[in-house]
Amino acid sequence: MERAELKALVRATGVAVEKGGWMMLCDPAWRPEQRQRVRALMGRLHRTQPKPRRGWLCLPTGGTGGVVKFARHDEWTLGAAVEGFCAHFNLRRVNAVGVLPPHHVSGLMARVRCAATGGAYLDWNWKDLEAGRRPAIKGGPWVISLVPTQLQRLLRSRAAVAWLRRFEVVFLGGGPVWAELATQAARARLRISLSYGLTETAAMVAALRPREFAAGERSCGRVLPHARLRTGRGGVVRISGRSLFRGYAGDRRGATEFATGDLGSIDADGRLDILGRRDAVIITGGKKVHPATVEAALRATGIFPDVAVIGLPDAEWGEVVVACYPAGRGGKLKLPALRGLPAYQRPKRLIAIRPWPRNAQGKLDRARLKAAVGNL
Repeated sequence: MERAELKALVRATGVAVEKGGWMMLCDPAWRPEQRQRVRALMGRLHRTQPKPRRGWLCLPTGGTGGVVKFARHDEWTLGAAVEGFCAHFNLRRVNAVGVLPPHHVSGLMARVRCAATGGAYLDWNWKDLEAGRRPAIKGGPWVISLVPTQLQRLLRSRAAVAWLRRFEVVFLGGGPVWAELATQAARARLRISLSYGLTETAAMVAALRPREFAAGERSCGRVLPHARLRTGRGGVVRISGRSLFRGYAGDRRGATEFATGDLGSIDADGRLDILGRRDAVIITGGKKVHPATVEAALRATGIFPDVAVIGLPDAEWGEVVVACYPAGRGGKLKLPALRGLPAYQRPKRLIAIRPWPRNAQGKLDRARLKAAVGNL
């Protein structure tokens, strides 16, 4: 999204807010049936909802089973997120290189932060970056957001590492960071920030500062000033604060506190650790297994292009731990020993899956994955 396109988005959102409408961001790669569901939602809103006195910017988010919902935001929620971000990292002006699309909340907020603070935004194609075609960045400070697998690939190139060292902050989110990857990034002297956020919170609500990462801290850091986090029953992370969304499109009530579905803990110093999704926990032989822990160990081997751990029904153990990976041209992979994990956490089977199931937001659809395994 170029600056002119961003201004057009801001203008369109302003008109929606002023006249009472809905501005929905959609993935251009969505299939026709996904687009049809959005049109059906819009029709239902116009038929059943009274015309709002104010409008909304609606950001897509994958719900349970991969069903897309739209989180309602406005200039106040987005503004609060920018304000809290800048205060947490002591940035007056944000300059960013972006490899995430604008319909993704992290991609959108990178653009919004730059626009709100008068900074520069460089939209860059990930494939070009991976291939060694990197944008020239001058002045600063500059930031960039990556997912763990992207950082893993860039760390293989000395030139890419040298380029990443020029950034004031390299944000890492969107998935668990395994220990070996964090160690490699620290050895490369990258200013890493492990972060946590959601579409419903206008992206980041907790983040580790680079100096804390350099000192050996590996949590998601402390809460940003615009948000409040706590863990409720069973360890579920609950969020409130000024950037919290106003409810989903179609809901008449806004949220005052949001139960995320993520399991986590907050230590005495206010640092957040995310254990994984509540609905993904595997119970095997009476013991709990968090898939994210096993997935991190599998990714650390460097064997798998992608990997996911699920639980399948088992007559003896209740559930059995199974690892899945996308089938490719490299032949069948072998299950590594993973001696660093307790025996009950180690996968008992390794299964290649084609196609690799992702929902409309590009995230792994575990329900479809389980169904695919069950059909083998």
